[in-house]
Amino acid sequence: MEHRKEMRGKKENTERRRILLAVTGLSPQVITETVYALAVAGPPAWVPHEVHLVTTAEGARRARLALLSERPAWFPRLLEDYGLPPIAFDDGHIHVLDDENGNPLDDIRTLHDNRRAADMITALVQQFTGDTESELHLSIAGGRKTMGYYLGYALSLFGRPQDRLSHVLVDEPFESSWNFFYPTPYSQVIETRDNSLADTRDARVTLAEIPFVTLRHGLDQRLLEGEATFSEAVAAARRSFAPPSLTIDLDGQAIEAGGRIIHIPPRQLALYSLFAHRLLDGEDAVPAPPKEVPDEWWADRFLKEYRAIRSGALEDIERTERALSKGMDGDYFSECKSKLHRRLRQELGSNATPYLIHDGGTRPRQYRLTLPPHAVRFGKLAADRSGKI
Repeated sequence: MEHRKEMRGKKENTERRRILLAVTGLSPQVITETVYALAVAGPPAWVPHEVHLVTTAEGARRARLALLSERPAWFPRLLEDYGLPPIAFDDGHIHVLDDENGNPLDDIRTLHDNRRAADMITALVQQFTGDTESELHLSIAGGRKTMGYYLGYALSLFGRPQDRLSHVLVDEPFESSWNFFYPTPYSQVIETRDNSLADTRDARVTLAEIPFVTLRHGLDQRLLEGEATFSEAVAAARRSFAPPSLTIDLDGQAIEAGGRIIHIPPRQLALYSLFAHRLLDGEDAVPAPPKEVPDEWWADRFLKEYRAIRSGALEDIERTERALSKGMDGDYFSECKSKLHRRLRQELGSNATPYLIHDGGTRPRQYRLTLPPHAVRFGKLAADRSGKI
C-alpha cells in the first residue's frame, strides 16, 4: 500500500499525450513487463496514457484472454498492484495484421505478409508521430524479428526528439515463462518453464533503451501528413542522402530533382533554365533586374529560354514578348523566382534547398544556382507513373 501511495503522489514529467506502441507474437507478457519497467521500475516514471499493440490473430486472442479478460486480467491487476492511473488499453487498441483481403493473419510467412506488416506498422508510427502533442515509446521486445525491425525502422523514419525505442529485459528464471507477467509487490509463487518454482516478487525487469537516428527531416511534407507505405518512406529517406542531381526537360516542361519528376509552369521553368545555362557555361552570379526599371538584358535572356519551352505556342510567346517589350523589372523576376521556389519546396520539402536559386546571403544580392555543374543536365525525362512527362 505504501508503494501505491508513493506512485499516486508522483508528479507527471510531461503533459504530452504519452503512447506506448509494442509488437507481440504469442507472449502478451511483453505489454505488462514494459509498462512495469516504464512506470514502476524507473526512475523517472513514464506512465503511458494509452497502449497500442500490433500482433497476429493468435497474438490478439492471447492478449485479450491474458491481459483484458475478467480473469486473470493481468493488465488491470498491474495497475491496481502499483496504484497506477488509468491507462487506455482495450480491444480497440489491439491492431491485428491482415492480408490484402482484410483477413487477419495468423502468422507472417510470405513476402507479401511482410510488406503488409511493414506498411501497417509504418502507418501507425506515422499517425502517432503526426500528433505534435504526443510522446511515443516503442517496444520491440515481442513478435517476430521482422516486426521489431519494421517498428524500429519506422521510428527512424518518422521519430522526433521526444520519442524512444526500447527492449524489455527479464532475468532468469522468469524469462519466457507463461505464468510471469510482471514482478508483483507481494509474494506469488509460480512454476517456471524448467518446472521449478520461483517467487514473482523476486523478479527483476529492466528496460534497455535503444538509440536511433531520426531521418524525419528527409521526408517531404506529403509523406509526413498523408499515408506512406514503408517502401515509399524508405525511398524518400534515401533520396535525401543522395547527392543532388537536376535534369531539365524543356519539351516536357518538367524537371527531375532529388529523384522526383516535378512539372514546372513555363515562366518559372524559363527562369530556372536561364540560371542552369549560366551555371553550365561557367558564368558568374548576376544581380536581379532593378525594381520598377525594366532591364532589356534580362528580358532577352529570359525570352530566349521561354521561346524554347513554348516553341509551338506562338500566341503565348507573342503575349509574353509584349509584356517584356521594354525589359524585365525586379517585380517580374521576384514573382517568377518565388513561384518556382514554392513549387520546389512543395515537392521536395527540406530537400529543396540545393535546387533553389540562391542570392549569396549578403548585399548586394547576386543570384545563381549553387549545384555543382556535373549534377545538372538538359534532356528528355521518362514518363512518370501517371504517364505524363
